[in-house]
Amino acid sequence: MTLFCGNGYNPRMEPDSPGIDLHAHTTASDGSLSPTELVTKAADLGLAALAVTDHDTLGGLPEAAQAAFRRGLTFVPGVELSVEDSEGRFHLLGYLFDSEDAALHDTLARLRESRARRNAQMAQKMAALGLPVTMDDVRAEAGEDAEVIARPHFAQALIKKGVVGSVKEAFDRYLSTGKPLYLPKDVLTPADAIRLLHNAGGIAVMAHPGLIALGDDALAQRIESLARDAGMDGIEAYYSQHSPAQTARFRALAERLGLVVTGGSDFHGTAKPHVPLGVVHEGKPAPADLLDAMRARTRRPPSPQ
Repeated sequence: MTLFCGNGYNPRMEPDSPGIDLHAHTTASDGSLSPTELVTKAADLGLAALAVTDHDTLGGLPEAAQAAFRRGLTFVPGVELSVEDSEGRFHLLGYLFDSEDAALHDTLARLRESRARRNAQMAQKMAALGLPVTMDDVRAEAGEDAEVIARPHFAQALIKKGVVGSVKEAFDRYLSTGKPLYLPKDVLTPADAIRLLHNAGGIAVMAHPGLIALGDDALAQRIESLARDAGMDGIEAYYSQHSPAQTARFRALAERLGLVVTGGSDFHGTAKPHVPLGVVHEGKPAPADLLDAMRARTRRPPSPQ
């Protein structure tokens, strides 16, 4: 059964009505709020709908769905995946899938196992560098509910031990690509991830395209090829870190290619203190009627194997 509940969604809302946030993380991955705390915050802010999009896990969805039902908030099940092929790496958001799909669960479990192996190797690197941080310290930052331990948890452990003063410094000195603690993790290809989400009844959306290190023309070509050849459904045109010009460009591109548009803050809490929940575009949430096209896009048969 797809976790999509609540009575807050009205596709005919006026422009000044409550909006939505379709990109937020909980303690199931690298957010600092539990699923219930996140939903409570969203409801208190007056949002009409919220998507939980944790990295490589659906673990926070049941609790979040129940909390949303209690608050009358429309809940959208989501997940965020890292994907890579010969054209490069980006993040892919999945929405409105069957949260009990076996293939989706099995694949996410495999990805989490890969993360765990990488984390152990990163802990060994920290020891070799003489840093006073252990894997137990990192686990403590993740919390007992976390199914995914990620680089932000390493950053928080480094801060607590006084090695760095901020998450940004932790990534700049140790955790970003090419830095002493960085190690790649196993990822899906975009085509495989899109097929996985489609076969679970969901849609696949490129996350924060404005953060992808490509020029405007190259990025547009990349999006067009993914839509044409792999069936990608949409792009996150509304995003908290996009400029107004980027937002307009991605909306126009989506319209030209027949793609759905989504919008989200990418809220994490303490890991990204500069990104508040519900602030997606021009200081406001994303438009509530984006859910119309998203839900309509799910009405198609699964992709071929």
